[in-house]
Amino acid sequence: MALVNVIPAVPLETRLAALEQTSLLRFMTCGSVDDGKSTLIGRLLYDSKMIFDDQLAALEEDSKRFGTRGGAIDFALLVDGLAAEREQGITIDVAYRYFATGKRKFIVADTPGHEQYTRNMVTGASTADAAVILVDARQGVVTQTRRHSYLIALVGIRSVVLAVNKMDLVDFSQAVFDKIVADYQAFGEKIGLASFLAIPISALEGDNVTRCSASTPWYDGPTLLSHLESLTIADRKQSLDFRFWVQWVNRAGPDFRGFAGTVSSGKVKRGDTVRLAPSGRISSVTRILGPDGDLDEAAADQSVTLTLAHEIDVARGDLLSTPDASPGLSDQFEVTLVWMADRPMLPGRSYWLKIGTRTVSAIVTDLKYVVNVNTLEHTAAKTLELNGIGICNIGLGQAVPFDAYADNHETGGFILIDRMTNATVGAGMILFALRRSQNIHWQSVDIDRAARAGLKHQKPAILWFTGLSGAGKSTIANLVEKRLHIAGKHTYMLDGDNVRHGLNRDLGFTDADRVENIRRIGEVAKLMVDAGLIVMVSFISPFRSERRMARELVAPGEFIEIYVNTPLALAESRDPKGLYKRARRGEIKNFTGIDSPYEPPEEPEIALDTSRLSAEEAAHTVIAKLIEFGIVAAV
Repeated sequence: MALVNVIPAVPLETRLAALEQTSLLRFMTCGSVDDGKSTLIGRLLYDSKMIFDDQLAALEEDSKRFGTRGGAIDFALLVDGLAAEREQGITIDVAYRYFATGKRKFIVADTPGHEQYTRNMVTGASTADAAVILVDARQGVVTQTRRHSYLIALVGIRSVVLAVNKMDLVDFSQAVFDKIVADYQAFGEKIGLASFLAIPISALEGDNVTRCSASTPWYDGPTLLSHLESLTIADRKQSLDFRFWVQWVNRAGPDFRGFAGTVSSGKVKRGDTVRLAPSGRISSVTRILGPDGDLDEAAADQSVTLTLAHEIDVARGDLLSTPDASPGLSDQFEVTLVWMADRPMLPGRSYWLKIGTRTVSAIVTDLKYVVNVNTLEHTAAKTLELNGIGICNIGLGQAVPFDAYADNHETGGFILIDRMTNATVGAGMILFALRRSQNIHWQSVDIDRAARAGLKHQKPAILWFTGLSGAGKSTIANLVEKRLHIAGKHTYMLDGDNVRHGLNRDLGFTDADRVENIRRIGEVAKLMVDAGLIVMVSFISPFRSERRMARELVAPGEFIEIYVNTPLALAESRDPKGLYKRARRGEIKNFTGIDSPYEPPEEPEIALDTSRLSAEEAAHTVIAKLIEFGIVAAV
């Protein structure tokens, strides 16, 4: 296929060899909806002669069908590849495009402008060396401009271009341009982006994009492309201390044991001494294997396999580093968290945290405040909503090696993952380890749960009764406990209403409060199991995530989920406390089954259909199952 406006014929091998010698710049475009990001990238691709003739033909056809220029070429359609984007006129996903000039290779990420897709913008920013922030000259600096700029500052991008677009629609007014620059400068100084280059452009017409515009005689700076071609990007990662996340333990043969991964930062040479985290063991590098064989050294972003001189225990998620500049190790942090999910972040809910190649369980223990990106004010909140940015304390299931994000992005950045859906729900940056984490240690004891349970001649367990209000959970749990007590078993019952008179009296019924309610009860039940008791827990506990969190607090086989399955209509007809009637009248908010969801168990150990079973029959079924599971002998 021929290129549009084909440059003088040069042998392909010569051109490829020349490109190999040029540097690569990754940059992103961002800004509000319809600021012209896709049009700008389309213009760069077109003017740099990176469009094939069949692509141009398709573009011309698409411009007639989907374009906004009355049949003339609509450059935005080169990037807005999704049909939904073309029909709506917006960019949804992050679109990556490659182009090159005689001076440099480029990978550009076109990120969405709509507030709903700010999470995608964070994805594009995570690998960018520079950012081009577009502003519509007619609109000036808007909320999304500030939000994107704040995120750019958070992820550490410092090479920023403010491209004031659509100057042709304001008659290339210098006064308009100067005011926008002044407004942005005032905001940028507050967030650490005081240094930036402002360029007046028209992406549609090409003014100051790849050629200087006669329409802006008052502007004597570079074009956007020439600036990007000359931008010096320091290879910061190579200047940092050596960090290497182990991705895979490679046993290629009986005499070979290597550790594969990508050098996150710094350099490593054959013979270098390295420290393994979290164990702290010391060894030295004996071989560095690349795709084409042995290497003398490897640097940041190179994928290699390292072999060590000593047979030490190394696993996926471990971190190799320079011994005299080792990372920290902690399980509690203060972090900046960007929330990327439609469902809000709830303190106390358990998530997966992935840092490097290491994945551990994590709980946001405290949302300290949320940042208002317009005013930069700190506001109190109980939850973090979609696109919200907050400062949080976070606790992990085990200590992880880390650096502060300000020192090393590769070992200071992380993502949060929903444990039920495996969807990425948040992106975070470690500020520092909490000092209290260094002062808390496990105290060893001689009497454990096995000893306590043995004294009681029983196996400890949590019997977790879950279901709608009025399902009969407490009634059945009470009957089960009576049967166990008569048989001489040591038990305790935690009832949702009773606990709210004391331990959880400070909690309401919002989703965030419900999560904290179950978190506390899970921890109490865990202590009782440790004491060797059989614990009846009767709570609505509407969310699967929190029931799963409670399950994971104890050993396998010690958590018995009992689903008291009662149809809403039946539970509502019983309504022993009149709660459903009040909820229907709007007197009770966030009532499960009415205006708050209930997530039924997917694979409960015991399911009780109370539309068919009486309370006594249901209790008998539970006792029979406990005998079957070996929790108790014949009762």
